[in-house]
Amino acid sequence: MKLEGGCYCGKVRYVAEGEPMMKAQCHCRECQYITGGSTNLFLVMPAAGFKYTGQAPKQFTRADLERAVTREFCAECGTHVVTRPPGRPAVVVKVGTLDDPSLFGGPQIAIYTVDKQPYHHVPEGMPTFERLPTR
Repeated sequence: MKLEGGCYCGKVRYVAEGEPMMKAQCHCRECQYITGGSTNLFLVMPAAGFKYTGQAPKQFTRADLERAVTREFCAECGTHVVTRPPGRPAVVVKVGTLDDPSLFGGPQIAIYTVDKQPYHHVPEGMPTFERLPTR
């Protein structure tokens, strides 16, 4: 699978190739900050198949958290493009940044439901996890 996307203003662009390792919606409090209160829809893609084709993004990693993720976003328009988990060969691609979001096809699981808000929707029958599923 080949996915292309970028930020709202078009300066940060990327290509992600490979098979998605996970397709999910996240309810964690951190994602609520990033999305403005909603769940975060994402695909986990192999890091080896991911590259920026436009301007490089700005990065942010919280120094006060153990094993904090690195968030990459456009310095111009602020669009959060990807998250990089520490020690994993994966890139968490935000569905809203895909040129064709319909390629996502929908989440397969809901994670971090421990932080789920009453107004967040989880489709009936979807597997849910209070945190991350065990491997």
